Amino acid sequence: MKRILVPYAGDDYELSADLILVTHPHYDHNMVDKVQNRNPGCEIITQDEAIQNGEHQIFDLGYVTVEAVEAGYNSLHDVSDCVGYILTFSDGKSVYVTGDTSTTEQMPLLAEKNIDYAFFCCDGIYNMGLDEAAECAELVGAKHNIPYHVTAKEGVVFDRELAEQFEAPDRLIVEAGEEIVIE
Repeated sequence: MKRILVPYAGDDYELSADLILVTHPHYDHNMVDKVQNRNPGCEIITQDEAIQNGEHQIFDLGYVTVEAVEAGYNSLHDVSDCVGYILTFSDGKSVYVTGDTSTTEQMPLLAEKNIDYAFFCCDGIYNMGLDEAAECAELVGAKHNIPYHVTAKEGVVFDRELAEQFEAPDRLIVEAGEEIVIE
């Protein structure tokens, strides 16, 4: 069984991590030391490993293949220093996490991958807003589209009211701290 946990800083989880992915160097996205529960052999992949000589890398971990993809394309996130990830599990199920980004040149090509679950950042402050994220969801064409990085209020980790305004096809709202089972 594959579980995806939607974490947020300061929370302690019973689930232990097998894989930690870092999308970019901003402090709120790279605090791997905050993840205390790790299984032996827990892999950590950061943007530094994910982009080598300007090329996005692919990592075969046996149970999952992790493909780094473009992210950034806005004033706060440089495409040369930010990544998203596509995880393809051994049973063929796939998950796309955009990372902090606006629309990328690669997104229209992702529809060919028949992604099962796609996470779209959509705060509208540091990344694309809800409307642009919904347009990206249509480009990618995943079976389930999940808004994340959804907050516009100081001290609020997840704003459900904003998440419900994400008008993407097959929207799935997952609160911070919840987990989903990939089936």
